[in-house]
Amino acid sequence: MIDRRTLLAAGAATLAAPHIANAQAPRTVKMGSLRLIHSMTPHFYQRFAPPGLTIEITTFDSPTDGKNAVVTRSVDFGGFGIAAGMLGAAAGEPVVVVGAFCNRGMGVVSKAGSTIRAIGDLRGKRVGIWPGSTQEVFILERLRQSGMTVRDITAVRVPFGEMHAMLSRGDIDAYVGAEPGPGLSISSGVGQLVEYPYATAMGGLNMIFATSEALIAADPALVRTMLGIHRRASEHMMANRAEVAEATVRILGAQRAAVDQALGADNVEYIWRLDDTVMAQARTYGQQMLEMRQIRQLPDFGKFLNPSFSNALASA
Repeated sequence: MIDRRTLLAAGAATLAAPHIANAQAPRTVKMGSLRLIHSMTPHFYQRFAPPGLTIEITTFDSPTDGKNAVVTRSVDFGGFGIAAGMLGAAAGEPVVVVGAFCNRGMGVVSKAGSTIRAIGDLRGKRVGIWPGSTQEVFILERLRQSGMTVRDITAVRVPFGEMHAMLSRGDIDAYVGAEPGPGLSISSGVGQLVEYPYATAMGGLNMIFATSEALIAADPALVRTMLGIHRRASEHMMANRAEVAEATVRILGAQRAAVDQALGADNVEYIWRLDDTVMAQARTYGQQMLEMRQIRQLPDFGKFLNPSFSNALASA
């Protein structure tokens, strides 16, 4: 028989930790991801999710589409390039960065055997660039550092997934791509590495973990839970590169040699914490976009960057 004391104790425990009961209620969370090796983290989420929480992944080919899905709440959370997030926030859209996602994952590649071996060699050449991408901001800054502007090259609008093929056909002389594209070009012998474009004040900043202002206001506990899952998945992936490679080949259909090239060169870094370094790089990134007239004004960084969940998780 259950006595009165047992019932009171059980009731007190429930009141003291209502989030535990809520976490066990069946629920589906929608997560947006990109079709890239450095956007593989959500595919590892489910193993670290609490009982009753199902994570449904929606894959996008464009960072802007991923950002728009977060803004319209078609998905609850999204991992996409900082450029897409910055464009939205600068336009007043309610997108909020609550965590980091992945650094690096970029590469400037030219046709194998060509004379393009440094950024300065891009002058007068046809260069594949995806407008509005993080990679675009990085190459524009590297051109500036090399004494050039985008007017000194012929910029060709090319989606990431088509860059390798266009380089192979000779439609472009070089491209600024996202992994596993550079890894594919290098490992297949079609391309040669010009550089990984991280020699700027933006470092290797690339993708961010974001949600909407509305979701933060309505369910901050879910934000904490998802960022915790994201942290565990990111740390697991950094410690198990072979498993990441296998999942990337299986899920994205990427070639194993290309994936091994990207991971072996340490050109993909899975991260989670929105720390002071990432915050500073993001502000520098926004300033670069402003100076290049990609945005008309800086976003309200006090709203756009919200490190409170990340800081709480780091100190827990």
